[in-house]
Amino acid sequence: MPLSEDEQRILTEIEDHLYESDPALAREVAQTTIYTHAFRNLKWATAGFVLGVVLMVVLLSAHFILAFSGFLLMLVSLLWFERNARKLGRAGLEQMTENFRGGGLRDAMGGAGSKMRERFQRPDDLD
Repeated sequence: MPLSEDEQRILTEIEDHLYESDPALAREVAQTTIYTHAFRNLKWATAGFVLGVVLMVVLLSAHFILAFSGFLLMLVSLLWFERNARKLGRAGLEQMTENFRGGGLRDAMGGAGSKMRERFQRPDDLD
């Protein structure tokens, strides 16, 4: 159901007041989606898994009980990853990777791919 003109005006005033009083919060709210937190947790879980592998390999030479702690870290990280992947779902994954497909990655890299292609292009290919 659409908002009435009066409700739209009030909502606009609240939004303008938020931008005036706390622009950092307004920017954060505008950029955050419901999937952002789950995606951030996926990254942390991946880092925890890699750290667990490294700990397990390094500590295996010291004592197998210590290496087991690395395995437990890997297990917990994997379960955390799975839980957040379920929260993220297919729609969230599509939304989070939308920037990469839309050229966001290309913009973030500063056109490095095109610079490399130009650098390695042979003179006879220029014609």
